[in-house]
Amino acid sequence: MPQLLGVQIALARRVQIDGRSILTAIHKQATAGSVVVTPMGLDGDEQADLSVHGGLDKAVYAYPSEHYAFWREARAKAGLGAIDNALPWGSVGENLTLQGVLETDVWVGDVLQFSHCTLRVTQPREPCYKFNAAMGYNGAVKTMAQQACCGFYLAVEKPGHLSAGEPFELLPGPRRLVIPEAFNAKMFKHMR
Repeated sequence: MPQLLGVQIALARRVQIDGRSILTAIHKQATAGSVVVTPMGLDGDEQADLSVHGGLDKAVYAYPSEHYAFWREARAKAGLGAIDNALPWGSVGENLTLQGVLETDVWVGDVLQFSHCTLRVTQPREPCYKFNAAMGYNGAVKTMAQQACCGFYLAVEKPGHLSAGEPFELLPGPRRLVIPEAFNAKMFKHMR
């Protein structure tokens, strides 16, 4: 059965990216205990740019833990392995770190059924320049696009609460569009 390995949140803060002061909440930190889930996301979590993150259809961002080994290797190849080889959950900017569910398993409209809340898959995450800064090298966005290891956004169907370590079920939705197809369509549109 799939499992929720980590629950992460962050407040928006200013960081320096390419010499500019940028507001971001990509640097998510692990929470202890149960976190309240509202229609707009996790209690205590913020999004800096509501034109691309947050809102009812992008209230929560989920990411497969299985990709973390890939990112450690990619960072090592970029010469960053010695800086932070650990990459704690939340390093990709995700609220929920999942085990046992990859993008290829997930379709738009599928439901993640937890004991105390229900989340619906809405769309893949599109990486932006802030992801390069979070990973520590300029090729991270391109790498995510090439590998389609993007994770996915969730809408809150039934508010409640979540805790790291709890299992969940992936319930099939209409099964019209799998996450990698949706991701590739979005990335192709941006590259034209």
